[in-house]
Amino acid sequence: MQEYVLKVNEHNANMRLDLFLMEFSKKKNLGLSRTFIQRLVLDGKVMVNSSNLIKSHFKVKTGDEIKVRIEDKKPNILEAEEIPLDIIYEDEYLAIINKYSGLVVHPAPGNYEHTLVNALLYHFKKLSDINPQRPGIVHRLDKGTSGLLVVAKNNAAHLALAKQFAKHSIKRKYIALVKGKMEFDENIIELPIGRHPYKRKNMSVGFGKKTKYAKTYYLTLKRREDFSLVELEPFTGRTHQLRVHLAFLGHPILGDTKYGKNNEFSRLALHAKYIGFVHPRTGKFVEFSCEIPPEFSEFIK
Repeated sequence: MQEYVLKVNEHNANMRLDLFLMEFSKKKNLGLSRTFIQRLVLDGKVMVNSSNLIKSHFKVKTGDEIKVRIEDKKPNILEAEEIPLDIIYEDEYLAIINKYSGLVVHPAPGNYEHTLVNALLYHFKKLSDINPQRPGIVHRLDKGTSGLLVVAKNNAAHLALAKQFAKHSIKRKYIALVKGKMEFDENIIELPIGRHPYKRKNMSVGFGKKTKYAKTYYLTLKRREDFSLVELEPFTGRTHQLRVHLAFLGHPILGDTKYGKNNEFSRLALHAKYIGFVHPRTGKFVEFSCEIPPEFSEFIK
């Protein structure tokens, strides 16, 4: 069992207990999720000034002593799996994968098999290990989203790419089939996104203190009475950004049962067709693109 004893200083005063522990987890790279921390509090594994009769929303004060007990767990060992991959580019620093729809990018509690990470471990000898449970993964695509994803083969490349993602300097373009006839040929959506107030696994457009700025450009490529084909370029990288923005406009992506409640397409009709970034070794801007999936073309015809 691991036990941590923390002192609250003036900088952390008046923070929620779970957020205070989240900040500590990030500094120590413990990898604790907010849900896991809240479970520790609920189970009496967190004490504030020798009392565990507290809740996650408890506001800590300067000088509070907080003890956290975490049971030792057997590490989750990631296994290499012979899962086919469409590798469109590879060098000693990175690889570009054309991910198919339905493939989960990285392992999560209860799901440590049949992910892109398992496939990467089989296909590549070396991957970045900044996050040991997500080797090589710099960014992600939703399970239902297909298309281009960059993988880092070493930590230097990983950090260089992550820095570009943080600055929103990496260029990405998506193709999507959306419900209804788009009104404008092109437009920019600037609407903040945050956690849905009631559906905690969903995101939504909102204007509260906890929302974050989000910006998406779209170009209408084709219009039909019941659907449109659009090109999307996110300038920010919020969770489910494209799906939430389009749903808010009244044009949810086809096949998106989370935000559109429709099954008019066999899968989430979102495909990452282009990515461009500064190569972490050469310093040159490189670009990669791929064809849209055949089911998109067949649907349009």
